[in-house]
Amino acid sequence: MKKSTLQISFDSEKLGALKQYMSKKEASLETELDDVMQKLYEKYVPATVREYIESRDSEEKEKPKKPSRPAPIQKKPEDNEK
Repeated sequence: MKKSTLQISFDSEKLGALKQYMSKKEASLETELDDVMQKLYEKYVPATVREYIESRDSEEKEKPKKPSRPAPIQKKPEDNEK
């Protein structure tokens, strides 16, 4: 699934303190925010819509990738003599 970047504003001093104390507990701010976003998604997006999105995502993963074009066949100099 394609990821989007979310940018928010938060008090710098509070953010610094948060990072400091999270590092003491070996916690990741990004991981925690991912968890919160997932919970918000599950809370507000209806189950039928989530199922639809998940089915589209799994279909994209199952699609065979188009083969790349084969390299052009290069003629050997002796082929030109014929």
